[in-house]
Amino acid sequence: MRKQLKRHLRKARVIYYKETLIDYREQLWTFLGSFCGIGLIGLLNSQYFSASDNLFLIGSFGASSVLVYGIINSPLAQPRNLIGGHVICALVGVAIHRLIPHELWLSSALSVSLSIVLMQVTKTLHPPGGATALIANIGSEKIQQLGFFYVLNPVLSGVLILLLVAMLFNNLTSHRNYPANKNWYKVWQRRYR
Repeated sequence: MRKQLKRHLRKARVIYYKETLIDYREQLWTFLGSFCGIGLIGLLNSQYFSASDNLFLIGSFGASSVLVYGIINSPLAQPRNLIGGHVICALVGVAIHRLIPHELWLSSALSVSLSIVLMQVTKTLHPPGGATALIANIGSEKIQQLGFFYVLNPVLSGVLILLLVAMLFNNLTSHRNYPANKNWYKVWQRRYR
């Protein structure tokens, strides 16, 4: 029993040590990917809208960038979750805002809560999606005027840009693979044995 405990402690220390190592290559690829993804969306925004509109650049894309460029093996960062989570949440956010336009506190709370449940049911959980639903309710007047077009543009178009850039940058080196294979946990375990 004591040997097993020592072995488990030793394994836990190795895993903790490897998880806390600073890998400058990973940080470089994370920076390049997120810079190009958000930069491309911002460039498109600046070509078609004034700087004050910012229709393409919604706040939830920043959080999605953390996942798809920084934690690429996470199930929450996979394409199904990225696209499905944002699209479902945008649909819910717009629909609830149209149903309850004058009670911001109620439409916001209902949008986020329903979005989370629908993402769970459809297995497309992507935490930044909650912000996408919220933005449909609290966003600028221009965003609210888009109605269901908000789902297509900026949400779907922006998410597809983030995904394409993530697939490009996260696969440029041999030590990064995106999308992660279906057995991401087994890959993680093998890495630390």
